[in-house]
Amino acid sequence: MKKIKVIELGGTISAAGEDRLDFKDYTSGIYTGETYLKDIPELSSIANVSFESFLRVSSTAIQTEHWIQLRNKIQRDIQLYDGVVLTHGTNTIEETAYFLHLTVNTDKPIIIVGSQRPYSAISSDAHANLLQAIRVAASDEAKGYGVLVVLNDEINCAREVTKTNTYRLETFQSGQLGYLGFIDPDKKVHMYRKPVKKHTYESEFSKIEFDTLKNVEIIYSYAGASGHLIDYIIASKYFSGIVTAGTGAGLVAPDELDSLRNAVEEGLFIVRSSRVGNGRVMDVAPYRDDAFIHADNLLPQKARILLMLALTTYTTVHEIQQVFDQY
Repeated sequence: MKKIKVIELGGTISAAGEDRLDFKDYTSGIYTGETYLKDIPELSSIANVSFESFLRVSSTAIQTEHWIQLRNKIQRDIQLYDGVVLTHGTNTIEETAYFLHLTVNTDKPIIIVGSQRPYSAISSDAHANLLQAIRVAASDEAKGYGVLVVLNDEINCAREVTKTNTYRLETFQSGQLGYLGFIDPDKKVHMYRKPVKKHTYESEFSKIEFDTLKNVEIIYSYAGASGHLIDYIIASKYFSGIVTAGTGAGLVAPDELDSLRNAVEEGLFIVRSSRVGNGRVMDVAPYRDDAFIHADNLLPQKARILLMLALTTYTTVHEIQQVFDQY
């Protein structure tokens, strides 16, 4: 029987409400592995499962230092287990997933799971989500796919997945690229496509050590946007890069573009992404020069993570663009 480690960060999957009808004002971090094993005895028929609380931080409070601690923790534990499952709040689950997707050196399954309804609620999805995440972690089918996000019987790639609805159970989607696979009623894991971008054991960032990351900010573009926030970022001397969540194909307002060019002159790296959610961002005019990096189809929050990691190694726009082309 496979050995699976479950690392508990908390989130809605560990939450208790005032009563069984409390779907929104609950408190996370109440339930732990002891409760899961007691309430879901079926887990023991899938794998030899052990639980460990770690960090116990709200997903909205996750910092880059937490990601680094978590990466180091999983890198150690994965040597001793056949797979790792991480329970996590859903607000930033996709960001933690992508960071680990790029930084953990293994081909073993790493699954991140959460829930939309608290563990204590009527018809909570927490129980089934945890069981299915462990099922995927124990499956040979999931080996070599990098970090996977599993909720609602659906298997998503860390690179593409995003939360699309505040409360619905089917919230996690991978846009037009679609799911990697499913866990169906026959209790089997069915995978239908494999990620082609570099990850985990293929990633250069899984083979280097780092204690800190450069600071990168995200700027959201809209009609009539000014460049004031960008000007502040430049003046602060705190940030090494900016990711733009541009309109349409990654375009920003004229005042923003002027300020971005000033940021480049001050040595900041600028990555263009889109707020749209699907489709590539390419080197279109007036961005066809050496000033800008293009995010391909990465969402802004994912592009930020990749830029932070790229800055651990690279110092030119050309080099960082090659990273975005490969990851």
